[in-house]
This record gives sequence, structure tokens and C-alpha cells, in this order.
Amino acid sequence: MARLRHLGATHLRRWGLGACVETAELLISELVTNAVRYGEAEELGFSLFHQKGEAHIEVSDGAPGRPQVRHPAPGEESGRGMLIVDALADDWGTSQDGTRTWCKLT
Repeated sequence: MARLRHLGATHLRRWGLGACVETAELLISELVTNAVRYGEAEELGFSLFHQKGEAHIEVSDGAPGRPQVRHPAPGEESGRGMLIVDALADDWGTSQDGTRTWCKLT
């Protein structure tokens, strides 16, 4: 996961999107963690691209269905990943079959 964060940060800076590096690194961590925890594929896919000044992050995990934004109790140790994605990304969603989750930063 650290390698994906590093690669993402490097490309974002190269593309002139350095202002969103910290947020993108956190979003990458959350989406990849969800794919590792809940995915059904042997491998996960990761994609990062930019278009018209926006960074797009996409992770595929083979699991159909849309991740849920949960609101865990203060004492719960997990369950905040998609809450963080929902709060920090300018937009997010899934592919039609649910196997890819993406988010966008402007």
C-alpha cells in the first residue's frame, strides 16, 4: 500500500496536482484497504489518472456491490473507510457491476 501511495504522490506532483497529494494518499489507502479486506479477486487493480485538472483514483477488487458509508460508534476500531472517502473526495462511486470503486479530486 505504501508503494501505491508513493507512486500516486509522484504522479500527482508530476502532473501539477501537488496540492491534493495528502488527500489522495489517504484516499488510496482507504480504497485499497477496502479492496484487500472485502474483495473477492485474487488480485486487485489500481488506476490513477488525471483529466482536466482532476485526479481519478480507481481500485478494482472483484466484489460486486457498492461499498457502504458507515457511521461507527466512537469505540469501534474500524468501519470508517468509506466515511473518509465520502468526506474527502469531490465525488465517488462504483462501476455498474460494483467491482471497481473510484473517487475524484478536483
